[in-house]
Amino acid sequence: MSTETPAAPTFRYSAVTFDCPDPAELARFYGDVLGLPVVYSSDHFVLLGQEGAAGLGFNRLTDHRRPTWPDPTQEKQAHIELGVDDLDAAQARLLTLGAVAPEFQPDPDRWRVLLDPAGHPFCISTLV
Repeated sequence: MSTETPAAPTFRYSAVTFDCPDPAELARFYGDVLGLPVVYSSDHFVLLGQEGAAGLGFNRLTDHRRPTWPDPTQEKQAHIELGVDDLDAAQARLLTLGAVAPEFQPDPDRWRVLLDPAGHPFCISTLV
């Protein structure tokens, strides 16, 4: 029996993703504002960023409702993306820390959606 403790997975701040009705439109705005290029794009998701730096993501949400902040009627819509080296090891570690893995995973080979202890969704990914 080995007495070695497995190394903890390495986590790094990777991106913040904003839900929106049109990811390309919102990415164009922030890309222009921040001078960030598109590093990944699909019909439903656009990621802005630069090598070695955290990025901004924009996710299509079909029934998106504009936030009414600071009025809490419609809360802000954003979630954190964490880049990891190993999805399985990272998910296991996060679950031991109190995260919950929802049953539905849109693309579990590329990223995983987890819920923090307060129920806020966040993603771990090897994309960035």
